Amino acid sequence: MQLTENHRRYWRKNLVVTAILLLIWFIVTFGVSYFARALSFTFFGWPFSFWMGAQGALLVYGLIIGFYAWYMNRLDIEHGVADGDD
Repeated sequence: MQLTENHRRYWRKNLVVTAILLLIWFIVTFGVSYFARALSFTFFGWPFSFWMGAQGALLVYGLIIGFYAWYMNRLDIEHGVADGDD
């Protein structure tokens, strides 16, 4: 099967959004842990690094998954590869 320019644009956009979301995941997962001592301000009554480890990271992961699903549905429709309800 020969790839069209539409397929290339679709795949390029998919790779870009995946790379950005993986960068956010990396910063939330490893960045906060690595700089925990420097992030010692109070956030909702707890030290920020503790709050991110206990609840914040899970919230961010959920937002990443939700954004990816929303964006890919929109991208599928834009490039004509969406699953039909037929």
